[in-house]
Amino acid sequence: MPQFIDQLHRSISLPNPPKRIVSLVPSQTELLVDLGLRERIVGVTKFCIHPKGLKKEKTVIGGTKNFHFDKIDALNPDLIIGNKEENYQEGIERLAEKYPVWISDIYTLDDAYRMIGRIGELTDTSIKAKEVVSEIKEGLEKDFKFKGSAIYLIWKDPFIAVGSNTFIDSLLDKAGFKNLIPESRYPEIDLEQIVNLNPEFLLLSSEPYPFKESNVSFFQDRLPNSRILIVDGELFSWYGSRLKLSGKYFLSL
Repeated sequence: MPQFIDQLHRSISLPNPPKRIVSLVPSQTELLVDLGLRERIVGVTKFCIHPKGLKKEKTVIGGTKNFHFDKIDALNPDLIIGNKEENYQEGIERLAEKYPVWISDIYTLDDAYRMIGRIGELTDTSIKAKEVVSEIKEGLEKDFKFKGSAIYLIWKDPFIAVGSNTFIDSLLDKAGFKNLIPESRYPEIDLEQIVNLNPEFLLLSSEPYPFKESNVSFFQDRLPNSRILIVDGELFSWYGSRLKLSGKYFLSL
């Protein structure tokens, strides 16, 4: 029986290409559709907003961190695809007792490329997966002009910034920003720290917290020498086929 290794070095067995897939991560749901697997997806999360209309066609199995196990059981999936950071360990372990569960773990673009390739192998869509990776590289594998120092916020009350050892940090670097937050992962940061760091750019993400123009005004009053931008969080954090759009977007910033 074919064995497949996920990005946590776990092994799963799939006797045949899967026909009933549950996706627990929005960016990977969109990838599955772009690999031509829309009809094989049976379950998605409430956050799987791309492509538009997909949620109406599929069973919504809860959020990324609170699965409705009864709904998943009713779907009888032959493959579940998740992610270490976006999902929760207890839920993944419970599902893995019953179903093949393949988990991604993404910190860099290379990790994303490997994930796309391996999902192509899992689902017998390797040729299409290689095309997706090639298209992403066409947009991103270039030298972007250095833009300046930056702080990237993903939450308000409290302010939470993007630090090192994250996928967003790797894309900030790719896009030409120097991240001023050295702490690992997603540290809480206060307004005084932001002001003292005096970034050339303060990037306010559109997700998970939906920063608005009123937030731009708030920060501009306190950081008169900084450029305050609301940025498309999906194009900095989604590690599936949406990356095809990121290169052009980074050029526009």
